[in-house]
Amino acid sequence: MIMSEGASAGIKPRLRVGFILAEHFTLSAFALFVDHLRLAADKDDRSRPIHCSWQVLSASVHPVRSSCGVAIARDAPLGDPRAFDHIVVVGGLLHGQEQIDYVTTAWLRRAAAMGITLIGVCTGTFALCRAGLMDNRRVCVSWYHRQDFQEAFPTHEPVSDQMFLDDGDRITCSGGGAAADVAMHLIERSIGRPAGLKASHILLMERAGAAGNQTRLQPQPPTLASATRFADPRVRRAVLHMEQNMARPLPIAQLAARLGISSRQLERLFQTTLGRKPQDFYRTLRLRHARALLEAGEMSVTEIAIEMGFSDCSHFSRHFKSMFGISPSACHRTALPDFAARRAAPDVLSHAGIRLFSDR
Repeated sequence: MIMSEGASAGIKPRLRVGFILAEHFTLSAFALFVDHLRLAADKDDRSRPIHCSWQVLSASVHPVRSSCGVAIARDAPLGDPRAFDHIVVVGGLLHGQEQIDYVTTAWLRRAAAMGITLIGVCTGTFALCRAGLMDNRRVCVSWYHRQDFQEAFPTHEPVSDQMFLDDGDRITCSGGGAAADVAMHLIERSIGRPAGLKASHILLMERAGAAGNQTRLQPQPPTLASATRFADPRVRRAVLHMEQNMARPLPIAQLAARLGISSRQLERLFQTTLGRKPQDFYRTLRLRHARALLEAGEMSVTEIAIEMGFSDCSHFSRHFKSMFGISPSACHRTALPDFAARRAAPDVLSHAGIRLFSDR
C-alpha cells in the first residue's frame, strides 16, 4: 500500500485515485496517468505522493499482465471504495474473455452506489458498460474500437471525436495519450492548474484543452484525425465519419444525410475547403491507409483491398498506382520512399495542415 508523507502526517491528499487494471491492459495509458499524478503530487521532483495518492487494486494476489507482457502487482486488495475520490478502470486488448472478474465488477457497482467517480480508460469503458454502469450515458470510445463497441453495446451512444467525456460521476476516455488529458483534468480541478502544467511540462506533453475537447488523435495511420483542423464543422464531421467507416465506405448521400445537409451542399463544402469532391477525398484517405498497411507487411494485398472497402484487387490496384505511381504488390515488397510518395501523390492533406502519421 502506498502511504504518502502527507498522509503519515495526518494530511489528506487532495486527489486519491484507485486503479483497476483489466487483463491485457494498455501499459502506456496507465503509465501516463500515474506519472501525471506522481509529478503533480509533490512540489519538487521527489515523487512523494503528498497532494495525490494512488493505488493499484485487485481482488487477486496475482500480478495483472499488460498487453505488452509487463505485469503489475497490486498495492492493495479491494477495500472500502470511499478511500478514493476516483476509481480508474484501465482496459486494453479485447481478447474475447472477461476483462475483470465478477468480484471486481460487484465492487465497482458498490463504488458507484456510494457516489465515487468511475473512469474508463481505453477499453475500460467496455468493462463499465458490461457492469451496467454507463446506462443512458454517452461513452467516449477510440476510433479504433468504435465498431467493436457498437457491436457489443448497440444501445449506447459512442463518441469518438473527443479526447474524453466528463459526465460528473463518470468519465470515459479513448485511451493512449488521452489518459494524460484526463489525469491533468483531475489534477487541475483538485490541486490547481500549476500542478497540472508542471506535470505536463516535465513529461513534454502537449497542453490539453478543456474537458471534452475535440480529439487530437490521429486515427488510422496515415489518415486524418486532424479533421478538427478544418474550419467548417460540417467538413470536420464529414471527415470523421469517413475515418470511422473505412472498410464499408458510406455513400456520399448517406454521409450528407448524417450531417443534415444535401449531397450538393456537401460537394460545395469540400470544393471550397479542399478543392476536391468528397468521394475523391474519401478515396485518398483509404488509399493512404492502405499504403500504411502494405508497408507494415502483415496483410496480403487482397486482404488490404477488402479491408479498405474496394470491390476487388484490380479496382484497388488501379487507384493505388494512379495515386502513388507504384503497384500495391511492389509497395508490399519494399517500403514506398517518402520522397516518391510526395512526388507522386496529391498533397491535399498536408496542404490542409494534416499530420499524416499516428502518435499511437
